[in-house]
Amino acid sequence: MDFALPDELGEIRAAVRELCNGFPGEYWRELEPDRYPEEFVAALTENGWLAALIPEEYGGAGLSLTAASVILEEINASGCSSSACHAQMYTMGTILRHGSEEQKQRYLPKIASGELRLQAFGVTEPTAGSDTTSIQTTATRSDNGYVVNGQKIWTSRALYSDLMLLLARTTPLEEVEKKTEGLSTFIVDMKAAVADGKMTIRPIKTMMNHASTEIFLDGVSVPENALIGEEGKGFRYILDGMNAERILIAAETIGDGRWFTETATAYASERVVFGRPIGQNQGVQFPIAQAHAALEAADLMRYKAAWLFEQGLPCGPEANMAKYLGAEASWQAANACLDAHGGFGFAEEYDVERKFRENRLYRVAPVSNNLILAYLGQHVLGMPRSY
Repeated sequence: MDFALPDELGEIRAAVRELCNGFPGEYWRELEPDRYPEEFVAALTENGWLAALIPEEYGGAGLSLTAASVILEEINASGCSSSACHAQMYTMGTILRHGSEEQKQRYLPKIASGELRLQAFGVTEPTAGSDTTSIQTTATRSDNGYVVNGQKIWTSRALYSDLMLLLARTTPLEEVEKKTEGLSTFIVDMKAAVADGKMTIRPIKTMMNHASTEIFLDGVSVPENALIGEEGKGFRYILDGMNAERILIAAETIGDGRWFTETATAYASERVVFGRPIGQNQGVQFPIAQAHAALEAADLMRYKAAWLFEQGLPCGPEANMAKYLGAEASWQAANACLDAHGGFGFAEEYDVERKFRENRLYRVAPVSNNLILAYLGQHVLGMPRSY
């Protein structure tokens, strides 16, 4: 087995790192508590990084999922936050794999150039939570297509996106044989829906600057050609995209973990207490070393999951394990970094507290690590799912 990584990935890391150097900690601190990093997202767009997964024929770079994961990893490892733009990466998969040629021609070149943003992912609802098959947002047939009514929550970047990938029920739950049937996926023009007074977007204040919102859809008109793939098959399309999402999120957590371990190591080497660097104390060394080992293991699972995805092979367990291991390892690294800094870890100027807050989200979203364990437990035991 060859564990050597292509030179291309090293070149990508270097280029992304150079771009991120122009957005140091001061930039991110000034955005707190709720300003969107417009300049950062614009720079990523102009340099083609957000179009990494879009094929060259549609104006993108045509890179692999592995390469895309390295981009997001390096953003977070540089001290920046990829959460401002990562959805464009994993929503691409649904359109690329299941969208029509007309949809690809209409949207992908404009997304690649930055003329349009596809950053919003409308799946979660207040009452359903992670039980996606129980969502209550409906898309009812009309003369011109569909009319959508319902509510979505934790739809991040909705205020800064032109388009939203939306999951809605087109057949009532009581009329389908399986709960996963009767759900459909649409590309929704959010700007038009808001202008028509049919969509309301309300920001949700959170402990980190994440631009999350709740969305109310009151008779939003969606044309027939906005439907992705077949009506009623949307749950499968979303699941397919979620495997890519898990892998990319895993890469982000690993990037965070790299930042924490590197930052903790640098501080521990420089901070002198009782006449010597605190890094000479095993009580400081061991937590950082443990986090580093956990990150390396998560990194291997990330690459395995990405390889399986690229080969078109089943990768659900591996994608979820990568996300789980990455989130746990990076949180371990976050705590080791904060502990190494002591009181200074809580001071804004060190950026540890900001990254600490941002990283904590990954153990809960985009899927709770407890749900991943439940899924993996049923997978390992070969038993029916209880959720």
